[in-house]
Parts: sequence; structure tokens; C-alpha cells
Amino acid sequence: MKKHRPNQPKQITNRRAKFDYELSDNFVVGIALTGAETKALRMGHGQLRGSYVTVKDNELWLINCTISPSAGVPISESDQTRSRKLLAKKREINQLIQSKQQGLTIVPTEILTQGRYIKLRISAGRGKKQYDKRQTIKAREQNRNIQATLKHQA
Repeated sequence: MKKHRPNQPKQITNRRAKFDYELSDNFVVGIALTGAETKALRMGHGQLRGSYVTVKDNELWLINCTISPSAGVPISESDQTRSRKLLAKKREINQLIQSKQQGLTIVPTEILTQGRYIKLRISAGRGKKQYDKRQTIKAREQNRNIQATLKHQA
């Protein structure tokens, strides 16, 4: 019989980011949170859809990330989508500022909840055009059809 693991880390990913952007550089940065926000994220009550990272006064800020309240974890309506400071090294911040000046967007891709601290994986990416998105869909459909035929043959 399989053991039940109650402390399984919850996956909070921005699945839309890989579809909308060509992602390049990956950075793992810390995030400044309150206790209630930390508990809610560990329970998997966070959403990265529509969020982005901006630079203000040589600091990184996460904008429009939603952390939802749950039973026993009260988060006020205004605090659910507040701007949150990201904790990164100067060198990483300078690299991200340079990529931002080159026309790239800094996109949050995943919230990492395992371990002692909650981290955020961010990537610099260039927005895809509509025809690029259609090519991505076409390639995904072809791979799905190939896997289905291989499964039927085996």
C-alpha cells in the first residue's frame, strides 16, 4: 500500500508563460511574504496568471500575483494582489535590467514551495507572435498523434 505524504509541495506554475513567451534566462529569487501568504502558498492557493515582474529603484517587484485566502488563513481583499518585493542578488538584478532594456519581459514561471523558504522562478522572455503560437499548437498536436499511434502499435 502506498504511503500518504501530507507535506507534498504544491505546484504553482504559470502554464500560459511558455505558450505566450520564448523564455531564455532562468533565475530563482526569494519573495517577501507575510505569514498568512506563506501558509496559503504552501497549501497551493496561489495564481501566477497575468502576473509580471517590474524594476523600480533597482529592486524587483512582482505585480498582479494572486494569493487566495482559505479556511483559517485570512488575507484581506487588497492584500491578495498587492505588489511583492523579490529578493535577488545585485548581479542577477543587473542582468534582468539589461534584458529588460533589450525589449524582453520578465515573467514569473513557477512558485517553489518545497524547502524552508518560498522561492519564485522567473525568466526573461520575448513575446511570441500569433503565427509562432499556431506553430506551437501544431507541433503539440503532431507529438500527441505520434504518441497515440505508438501506443496503439505497442
